[in-house]
Amino acid sequence: MKDSNMVEQDRIDREAELDTLQTHVEHALARATRGGATAAEVSAHGSQGLAVSVRKGEVETLEHMRDRSVSITVYLGRCKGHATCADLERESIDTCVDRALDIARYTQEDPCNGLADAALMADSFPDLDLWHPAELDARAAIERALACEAAGRDVAGITNSEGANFEAGLGLSVYGNSHGFIGRSAGTRFSQSCVLVAGAGDGMQRDYSYDSRRNLADLEPVEETGAEAARRTLARLGARQLPTGHMPVLLSAEVAKGFIGHLVGAISGSTLYRNASFLKDCAGERLFPEWMHIAERPRLPRGAGSAVFDSEGVATRARDIVSGGVLQGYVLSSYSARRLGLETTGNAGGVRNLLVEPGGRGGDDPVSGMQDGFYVTEVMGQGVSLVTGDYSRGASGFRVENGRIGHAVEEVTIAGNLRDLFLAIEGVSRRLDTRGNIHTGDLLIGRMMVAGS
Repeated sequence: MKDSNMVEQDRIDREAELDTLQTHVEHALARATRGGATAAEVSAHGSQGLAVSVRKGEVETLEHMRDRSVSITVYLGRCKGHATCADLERESIDTCVDRALDIARYTQEDPCNGLADAALMADSFPDLDLWHPAELDARAAIERALACEAAGRDVAGITNSEGANFEAGLGLSVYGNSHGFIGRSAGTRFSQSCVLVAGAGDGMQRDYSYDSRRNLADLEPVEETGAEAARRTLARLGARQLPTGHMPVLLSAEVAKGFIGHLVGAISGSTLYRNASFLKDCAGERLFPEWMHIAERPRLPRGAGSAVFDSEGVATRARDIVSGGVLQGYVLSSYSARRLGLETTGNAGGVRNLLVEPGGRGGDDPVSGMQDGFYVTEVMGQGVSLVTGDYSRGASGFRVENGRIGHAVEEVTIAGNLRDLFLAIEGVSRRLDTRGNIHTGDLLIGRMMVAGS
């Protein structure tokens, strides 16, 4: 536990670094204006971190990271130029601004270019509890990684290890534009993972576990991560295929995150204006069961994706993406919104803390509720087309019989069309996985094609 003097020193150091970054932003904006830019936006970033990887009780890599950079975008009317530099000396920033201006002079005019509307800029900056620096030296990080791996390797049946990792990092950034907007943000992140192997020869299996949080104190004990990696790995021994056919499919929360990510990709502005989405012009249409609700919570305290403003300075706000099963809107930056004749949703940089609310037949024990089917714990391959909605992924997991986990499954394919699969969702469990930017429980699809033996 830090004493009050250490906390205050952390605050002073953070604010001093943000002040330095803000000075760079303001200088670059002024330089761009003097150079003839009709509008400009600048982001300055600073980060530092520590990462360690170990394998079989030995340190493999130890890395200290420290980066600072400036990203500059200028507009000459509707012509755009962009440049970046990692050297924050005043001369280097001046050169970077000048290069951005030169690029803008030779690029084609695009009527959708430009800053986001000044009226949409964030005007209040609540504390989202994202800053939790911890005193961690290399020795402490190594000890955590070694303890994580040892907890897994000590479990009977584990035959090998692909290693464990521990990472700690912090980042600070300042964004400003020629509307006069200046926004500052700071955050920390800690993560740990372990990958283990069981069995031998053709029966060899591997699996992993991980945790990631804003606050070191919120991470599960490293021994739990290692032990969970061992449990998952051993459970996969004896895997075999399923017979081909249609059956209920339960996506584990980790897999469900990616499945919901396909929805996000299909309703993102760049996909829509390129006519590359099967969900173009579907706002207002019912795509999911009526109980389904998906909400964005960009100001969630300690959230992995939390932010007061997006990467264009637009104030973020909580909103429904899906309500009553109906798609309520898209995920838009100011540029993509102009291309579509709409208004930005404050999503330049993507969605932030998407919550898939529990409901339907999810409950506390979705495996028991499913009774018979396929519980998917891992998918692989790139067989998803956002143009058509066709979905086909290699999958592994477990057979479910009479409401209980049965034998492990591998080398099968799950397939369907995302439109049909969205409507076929029957439940989202109440046990949410809140690691990362999409929060969801296990997701039950009532009927899906499983191709196996």
